[in-house]
Amino acid sequence: MALPFRILSTDFDGTVHAEHEKPPVAVRLQRLIGDLQSQGVTWVINTGRDLSSLMETLGRAQIPIWPDYVVTVEREIYSREHSQYIGIEEWNTGCMTAHRELFARLRPDVPMLAEWVQGRFDATIYEDPYSPFCLIARNNGDADVIHAYLEGYCHGVPNLTIVRNDVYARFSHADYNKGSALAEIARRLGVDSADIVAAGDHLNDLPMLVKRHARWLIAPGNAVPLVKEAVRRQEGYIAEEPHGFGVAAGLERIIGQHSTSILPG
Repeated sequence: MALPFRILSTDFDGTVHAEHEKPPVAVRLQRLIGDLQSQGVTWVINTGRDLSSLMETLGRAQIPIWPDYVVTVEREIYSREHSQYIGIEEWNTGCMTAHRELFARLRPDVPMLAEWVQGRFDATIYEDPYSPFCLIARNNGDADVIHAYLEGYCHGVPNLTIVRNDVYARFSHADYNKGSALAEIARRLGVDSADIVAAGDHLNDLPMLVKRHARWLIAPGNAVPLVKEAVRRQEGYIAEEPHGFGVAAGLERIIGQHSTSILPG
């Protein structure tokens, strides 16, 4: 019997991986994803981490499964070839060029933005290889206010958006996010959005948690309220269990509605 989907796109931290759990990726989810991969499902880890950080954390987790694709810093795409992850050159080059041109226009305003934030909040502002303006707020309340201010600034700069996860945020190009990267992977594989599952727990996952990119949507029990609201509004699955347990429950529900023959023993 045919599988009900062909691509599984999951956020990493808080969705499939929980640092405080032992193991950090639930065995139940490991077995389920491994079984799905063996039957042709492509697993994509869609994360805000950079590639080296993701690889290190996956290695420390000592799980027997590896993603077929990874999306890093919410925008760069890498494909697994044997034991290495190779960048999708056309996409990544276009992404880098678009960000370089956008950030050249943004850079003169960075001191003003930093002054506004640091004059009102105990927050850390810094530049990294992926954005000239990155933020770590002291708490989510401060981050909410700063986020609203930065969104207002973005309205005046074409193609600029703010990417937020918990107390962390950075500027990014609006055309490159977890959703558009997932769509590019699907295009390359010839897979329609009707054959895709997406799972995430935080604000930076919202661009992929839409029916335009995935027919089935999953939010684990620990997802933030705005993510649960978005998934519920689109008739997705809100798990009671957190992290990988919740993702496994969502996958089992999807599979169970179509076939019991592919569930792992």
